[in-house]
Amino acid sequence: MLYFSKIRISLILIFTVIISYFAFLNFIPSENEFKRTINLGLDLQGGSYLLLEVDNNPVITQKLQNKLIEIKKETKSKNLLIRNIKIENQVISFEFEQKIANDIKEIFEDKKSELNPYYSQFKTHQLDLEIENDKTFIKFSDYGLVLLKNSSLDQAIEIVRRRVDELGTNEPNIVKRGNNRILVELPGLNDPARIKNLLGKTANLTFQFVSKKSEESFGTDKLKYDDNDDNFEIVSKRIVLSGENLVDASPSMNNQTNETVVVFNLDRVGSKKFAKATKNGVGRQLAIVLDKKIISAPTISEPIVGGSGQITGNFTFQSATDLALLLRSGALPAPLNIIEERSVGPDLGKDSIRAGLISLIIGFFLVIIFMIYKYKFFGLIANSALIINLVLLVGILSIFEATLTLPGIAGIILTVGMAVDANVLIFERIKEEMKDEKNKLIAFDAGYTKSRTTILDANITTLIAAIILFFMGSGPIKGFSITLGIGILTTLFTVYFIARLLTSIYVVKNKDKESLI
Repeated sequence: MLYFSKIRISLILIFTVIISYFAFLNFIPSENEFKRTINLGLDLQGGSYLLLEVDNNPVITQKLQNKLIEIKKETKSKNLLIRNIKIENQVISFEFEQKIANDIKEIFEDKKSELNPYYSQFKTHQLDLEIENDKTFIKFSDYGLVLLKNSSLDQAIEIVRRRVDELGTNEPNIVKRGNNRILVELPGLNDPARIKNLLGKTANLTFQFVSKKSEESFGTDKLKYDDNDDNFEIVSKRIVLSGENLVDASPSMNNQTNETVVVFNLDRVGSKKFAKATKNGVGRQLAIVLDKKIISAPTISEPIVGGSGQITGNFTFQSATDLALLLRSGALPAPLNIIEERSVGPDLGKDSIRAGLISLIIGFFLVIIFMIYKYKFFGLIANSALIINLVLLVGILSIFEATLTLPGIAGIILTVGMAVDANVLIFERIKEEMKDEKNKLIAFDAGYTKSRTTILDANITTLIAAIILFFMGSGPIKGFSITLGIGILTTLFTVYFIARLLTSIYVVKNKDKESLI
């Protein structure tokens, strides 16, 4: 029936007013704690676009170096003599006596071997073994490489996400592209140099003692200072402490020297290591190394036992903040190379918004004219419901602080068409009912009831498509699916509650008129 109870009317009005309140907050300057607004995507707000590629070569080399150590231990424990063990072109090679060839092969092909795992998972090994006479060649198998690369990519995405979150951007888009690439979209951030610096650094932090020797020798490295290629130090390869033991880092000001520094805190294990190292190293220089470059090399004057310390250098507050951010987020498992970068200016975004709004206004205006021409007063009702539909759509997007993209605006325009289509189906059905039914109230109620299945089927199938786009798509495609999906729900609400309520009020008051529609 067209009848609406007072409770039902009250609930409809309360819901509409609350959602509309959040919609209008987008256009009113306010510091309201309940304020929620729509975020603009990269194509509307401007920002930075980066396509990063994971360089797995250092990871493969490092893993092979670890395997080399394991091979030495394993062969030594079984009294198997090997010689000339080395790594070249990502292949481990070593020589042995011919009589132990089967023993060597057995080590690597053992199903329970920890040296060469993955058999229980994939029925294949992590490493491929090739024996030629008295020489062995070992490299990663296809499965081993796939797992290693996938692991590096997943870890890199997580670290990149942590660093981006620290930047404070709204709704960043970070997604996997292929087997070794990461797409990063940062709306509102227009400092490509800083972003590249933050995302491109591996941020592998180590503490290493400066060698007492003045020349590079076995067990030492020659490392340059980060701010000067001419200055260097000879440092021990032995790592006293790594960034894995850091739990926090933040920029600060040294009150004594008035310098900007980075203060760090260590976990329990790191605190013990650092305390022991600084106790034994009083009077020695401790190099603080980031990605193979020395930040500073202070002399230890006394043991550091509190589990915290500070990194000094020629820092500005911005550079100290960025370094602290890198240390907090953790080191990347592999270097990231920037293979594509774009900056979208805010002017381009404004042009896109303007074009989208013009399209929406023109389409909306044409719909209004058509509905009034075709259905007279009921056209006005449909147009009123359409306006409320758009307000509710904006309000719901605001509540969830969704990101609006240019395809998202297209989704809103499509919502206008779908909302009108539902009203057209209802009004045409009412016209058909009035040919055989003299009671106008029954005819109008039948029009709404009998068209319901058709309208629901059309909207539900479109909603399913929107859901699929949301889960399968990315970036702007998701923006389109979100606005389209929410638009379908608001359309059904306004058609069967708002428009039907207004229609019932008018029909009840004018049921004696000769012609209503």
